[in-house]
Amino acid sequence: MLPQTEHARTEDTRQIGGQIVPPNDGGAGKRSRKSWLILAIAVIAVAGLLMSGIWSRVKARNTLNTETAQAAVPAVSVVSPQQTAPTDEIILPGNVQPFITSPIYSRTNGYLKKWYFDIGAHVKQGQLLALIETPEVDQQLQQARSNLLTAQANLELASITKTRYLGLLKSNAVSQQDADNAVGTYNANKAIVEADKAAVEQYSALVSFEKIYAPFDGVITARNTDIGDLINSGSGGGVKTDLFHIVQPRTLRVYVNVPEEYSQGIKVGMTADLNITEFPGRKFQGKLVRTANDINVTTRTLLVEIDVDNPTGTLLTGSYAEVHLAVPTQASTFLLPVNTLIFRAEGLHVATVQGGKVVLAAVTPGHDFGNQIEIVAGLKPSDQVIVNPPDSIVAGQQVQIVQARLPGDIK
Repeated sequence: MLPQTEHARTEDTRQIGGQIVPPNDGGAGKRSRKSWLILAIAVIAVAGLLMSGIWSRVKARNTLNTETAQAAVPAVSVVSPQQTAPTDEIILPGNVQPFITSPIYSRTNGYLKKWYFDIGAHVKQGQLLALIETPEVDQQLQQARSNLLTAQANLELASITKTRYLGLLKSNAVSQQDADNAVGTYNANKAIVEADKAAVEQYSALVSFEKIYAPFDGVITARNTDIGDLINSGSGGGVKTDLFHIVQPRTLRVYVNVPEEYSQGIKVGMTADLNITEFPGRKFQGKLVRTANDINVTTRTLLVEIDVDNPTGTLLTGSYAEVHLAVPTQASTFLLPVNTLIFRAEGLHVATVQGGKVVLAAVTPGHDFGNQIEIVAGLKPSDQVIVNPPDSIVAGQQVQIVQARLPGDIK
């Protein structure tokens, strides 16, 4: 058995310098180390891929959670309330009327003989406008004058008789009764003369009414008669028709009905601007000269008068005007777009954002201007009011602002 063992050892080992060493295996060892290196690299690569996949999944999950959290917070647009000045401009309709307007009637009956001015004519005070023919009145005046002459003649005779009787009475040539009769006759005739004078003056006045004169400087705006028309006295009981209509347009009156809520801010002496359709882009200034000092119980308005100078007659009477009045208010208010309002059973609210959370504020509305509304209470200038708030919005809800608008921007 020993020789076999020696043989086997001789096969597997060599003796070098008296020491036994294993034989040199050559390339086999190198291949073994290379295999392990490749295996290690492969393991590392697989581990890297696994770690990369896990990291990408974690990152995707975190991103999804972030996006989900962000999506859960509603995005809102906000607007800052626009603070108004302590004066409020109101625009009201007004009627432009002449300072003086007068229909001209006849004070006597007759036929129109002639007229001298037509519509649009500028006349001066005292100018003759028309002439009326009144033959009956002329005859009555003539008769009254004749009666006056007769009465004056009788008075003169009675005066002579009275003087004579009073002289004879001193010498007792006539009785006291005769003298008293003479004095009585004189007094009666004197009264008749006075009555006849009054009749003459009356008919003279009626005859003077045959001439129609302009009562003031102005413009003829209507002529309602023509030559040959039967004229009825304006003081009679028949149908009354004005012969002419005359206005004074040098100064115009504009009457405006101011709502009751603005009545305390209306003061005499305020200025007003008038916009008239015929003059686009041009303003005419007037002055508030008087108020009715009374609220109309039917319309709940205060009637005010604004005078406007019109020396050249540019403005026509009867025109429609938009009157702009700057009325002082008690305190400044705010304007908000109407799409910021929340209508609920508890009242009118708006949703504001404070610290990223919703705060519902109860507000008191003022005037409605269409796309804007006045808020008189419940807001501060620094508030951020949510535009188009959803019906489901509640106080304390987390929101994020995506757009902030400038004050007054309602687009």
